[in-house]
Amino acid sequence: MSAVPAAAGEKAAVPGAYGGDAPTPYTEDVPKSLHHATSRLQFPPSYVVVGFYRLVTDKTLYVPAWKKCKHGFVRGASVALVWAVGSFKIQRKFVEIFLIKSPSVTGLSRDALFGITMPFDLPTYATTVFLASQVSTIIYFFLSRNIRIARERAYDQTIISRGKGADWWCPYVEEWDNPPQIKHTSWGLGKLLSGPVGGIVAKVIMIPLDFIPLAGIVLAAWFKSLGTARYLHQPYFKVKNMSTEQVSTFIEERKWDYRSFGFTAALVERLPIIGLIFSVSNRIGAAMWAHDLEKRQHYVAAVKAGLAPGVEHRPKAE
Repeated sequence: MSAVPAAAGEKAAVPGAYGGDAPTPYTEDVPKSLHHATSRLQFPPSYVVVGFYRLVTDKTLYVPAWKKCKHGFVRGASVALVWAVGSFKIQRKFVEIFLIKSPSVTGLSRDALFGITMPFDLPTYATTVFLASQVSTIIYFFLSRNIRIARERAYDQTIISRGKGADWWCPYVEEWDNPPQIKHTSWGLGKLLSGPVGGIVAKVIMIPLDFIPLAGIVLAAWFKSLGTARYLHQPYFKVKNMSTEQVSTFIEERKWDYRSFGFTAALVERLPIIGLIFSVSNRIGAAMWAHDLEKRQHYVAAVKAGLAPGVEHRPKAE
């Protein structure tokens, strides 16, 4: 199957477009061996669930991760517990003085959020949310180096469990006849926020969102969605030796796939404490997704080389 240019009078399919009725090339009439992978690729957020399930059920994944992190977690959790118990009243007083008594700025009052009455005590809720974020930060401080190693090993072990070596990954193969043109800029808001300093700035900017029940973490996850997905697939791009332009094109063609996966991954990683577990399992999910994407890349390469049967597909007009 290959995408061909649209006939006269038809509007060409746009790679990565949301809401269009043109299917992605090489997703119809695929070989039986690709049916399951193709089905999973239709809904990328499912890889977040798959990654978590594999982490908690596969001993080759959760045992090494826990051994690497358990000492740091115990130390961090102990310090965090002492901090939470000792500072709760002080922080609640802070919330009452600086946030609850400034509704015109924060939108918070004792029983309402932006004028909407809430069924719970807002000062206590805001303090709990604030503390939960601090507890996660304290635990992460003690885990930072080891959990980073655990994440990398989880990704690598997942690939190994698929029985694939370094020579299995093929060079980048373009799947669209008319790939999107990417404009590269040397600077901009995206470039600024993607760096170490920008990451700290982004976290500070997003702190007020933590006080908005549920909507706060949803909004924050949406802002981080594309960057999170791109970061999680860095090992995939590296093993394929993809250039910056190829990576940008690849993501643009699948931007809503990357946004949906990145949004789900960022959302669960923002959950207090358990988000640290998801930060490991999301690497497993990303590896599973990369494996399925690579299987399709192999199929596309075989079709283009005339080594596998393909069905020509004309994209429908949007």
